[in-house]
Amino acid sequence: MSRALENRIRVYRAEHRLSQGDLADIIGVSRKTISTIEVGRFVPSTVIALKIARHFGVPVEQVFSLAEP
Repeated sequence: MSRALENRIRVYRAEHRLSQGDLADIIGVSRKTISTIEVGRFVPSTVIALKIARHFGVPVEQVFSLAEP
């Protein structure tokens, strides 16, 4: 049984007043990649997850977490 990956990207983007496109440009991915990660349709690679967390200056566990079963 797999558990869904939850994320707080939208919250961090709002706090930093960034659009999906802005964040995508900063970390080197497409806007669609950010969108699909935010809504849970795509699980990011470790590299992308770390880049997102590093940009916001927080541990990756503050951005991403496993959903409770």
